[in-house]
Formats: sequence, structure tokens, C-alpha cells
Amino acid sequence: MKTESRLEKVLNAGHFAVTGELGPPKSSDIETLKHHAEAMRNHVESYNITDNQTAIVRTSSIGVAASLIQMGLEPNVQMTVRDRNRICLQSDLLGAVSFGVKNFLCLQGDHAKFGNQPQSKNVNDLDSMQLLKTFKDMRDEGIFIGGEKMDHPLPSIFLGAVANPFADPFEYRPLRLAKKIAAGAQFIQTQCIFDIDRFERWMAKVRELGLHKKCYIMGGVTPIKSIGAARYMQKNVSGMIVPEELITRIKGAEDKKKEGIKIAVETIQRLREIEGVAGVHVMAIAWEEVVPEIVESAGLYPRPTV
Repeated sequence: MKTESRLEKVLNAGHFAVTGELGPPKSSDIETLKHHAEAMRNHVESYNITDNQTAIVRTSSIGVAASLIQMGLEPNVQMTVRDRNRICLQSDLLGAVSFGVKNFLCLQGDHAKFGNQPQSKNVNDLDSMQLLKTFKDMRDEGIFIGGEKMDHPLPSIFLGAVANPFADPFEYRPLRLAKKIAAGAQFIQTQCIFDIDRFERWMAKVRELGLHKKCYIMGGVTPIKSIGAARYMQKNVSGMIVPEELITRIKGAEDKKKEGIKIAVETIQRLREIEGVAGVHVMAIAWEEVVPEIVESAGLYPRPTV
């Protein structure tokens, strides 16, 4: 049964897509999250709902997705293999699809040692590529991972994954992307892009392999709120490159927040010029209220009607 999500429709129609991101709270009170979602309603196609990001206990991504659907909004449910075995992952997928979720991102998840409960066990019954293949087979073949037939066919779902063009070894990154696409990834969201030159070199390799024609690649964009935030990402976030000249630029700006937004807009404008980039994923971490301004300033508003 083919029932495209809005995100899938926008990408299939050849429009430059925009997605946002919402991080659930460390409580069951999601009113602030819903406020941020409402503020972005007309500026993004859909919203990533993170899954216990940084290995910290938060409201479940599937629970938040249900609330967004009630609001008439479209979630991209992140699902990590860190916390669940294959039984639970397949069960959670069925539960989410049952109330209307169409977009899923299959992720490894940050190691538990980085979270607030480092004594937790990492499950990792599957890896992220095996999870993609499992969900693809449930959708396309109507079978569970063990080969048993499902009672009823699964409605169409749009499968995503992540890619990091900035991790080493650089030469391996496009090959890893190819494996994720072969496993079932239909759209890709990348790590935050601050080193645009390296990203362009990565995209050149992606085009050489023809991968940009096999899935939709969305560049990750994060507005920098302060020098402290920039330094933290530069020194503490694995696989992220924040060039020193960018930090110098923000440091020299009179209004650092405004400069951070300006850099994000410039990044989006450059990404739009790169062959094979199909959209952007705006990750305004703890700064969701600036997403409409960024989207409008980048010339991506109003969003297309599909």
C-alpha cells in the first residue's frame, strides 16, 4: 500500500526539502516541545523526534510522535538499536505505524556511557544497517526478521539513516553510505556541516558512486548560539569539524546569535548549489524558535504544496 509521507512527496517532486528536530524532555510534560513544533508548522516538512539522545532518559520518540500526529504534524521517528532487541524494535515499528507514523530513522545511538545512567547495558542486538534491512523487509516482503510472515502487509514507510562526512577515514565514508542505501535507506540526514569544503569533497565522491541518484541526501545545519557552544562542539563532539575561522568570525561579531543565524543561512544557500543535495535538516538544538527565521532568510519559505 503506497501512502507517501509529506516529506517523501516533497522530495519525489524535486523540491528542496526542509526538516526540523525536536528533543523530548526529561519528563512527561511535552508542552514546550509542542509549542516549538507549532512554531515551525509552516516551515518544515516533518520533525525528527530524537530517541533518548545522548543516552539520557527522555519521553519516548514514539510517544511524542503520537502527539504530533494529533496536532496534524508529521514526525520522523528516530529508533536506536542501543536500547532494544529485535523483538522490541519490530514491535515498536508496528505500534508507530498503527497510529500513522510514516517516516523512520534507523540509528545506532550514543553509547550508554555518555549518558546520565552509564551503568546501563547497550543492547545492540542489531546494528543500524540490519535495522534498515529489517524494516525494509517488513514493508516490502511482509516478513519479520526471522522469516515469519506478518498477519497483514505493512503500509508504506519512508526509511532514513544518518551519514557523517567528517569522520575518519574519509575515504570510507561514501562506501558506508552505499551500504546503508543497499540496506534500505531512502533518505539520509548528515552530521552538522560547518566545514563546507570537506562536505563538498564528500559529495563529489558520493556523485562518483551515483549514490545521489539512489537516495535523497539532506545536509545537516545547526545555528551556533555562542562561542561556548562552538568550542564545545569543536572539542567534545566526535566526528564533527568546527573550523577555527568560523569561531573567529563569531567571536568578532557584535551580536553573536545573529551571526550564528547568518552562518546557518549561508550554509544552506551553499548546500542548495551542490549537485545531489536534496534538502536540509535544521538542528537548532535548544534554539528551536529561530528555525522559521532561518528558513525564511534562506529563501525556502513558503514551503511547496504537494
